[in-house]
Amino acid sequence: MALDTFNPPLPPSPGTGNAPEIKLLEAEFGDGYTQITRDGMNHIRDVVRLKWDWLLPAHADAIVGFFRNKGGDTAFLYKPVMFAAPVRWTCKEWSDDTTDQGFRVVSATLRRDFNIAT
Repeated sequence: MALDTFNPPLPPSPGTGNAPEIKLLEAEFGDGYTQITRDGMNHIRDVVRLKWDWLLPAHADAIVGFFRNKGGDTAFLYKPVMFAAPVRWTCKEWSDDTTDQGFRVVSATLRRDFNIAT
């Protein structure tokens, strides 16, 4: 089964960032010596934070609807501006806020997915 591609109706607002999570195994010894090694083949997981400001309700509904449909555990393809090609992501954290002018602000955190199952 092919993965769905996340194509938001509008690009994210400026300020999109990537804050990778690094998984390491560390052993500290009594004499101050520390031994560190990478925890797994994909020990660096990209974590991208996206935000859309001033969305019309229909645009916000499309973005939130996509994430809700994926349920936090189903991977999808997306190409953030700082990546050369689309990669697999999951999204289990998003927010949908209303401004006092009736616009909406949607924020989402995407985590790179290394699962080999489609």
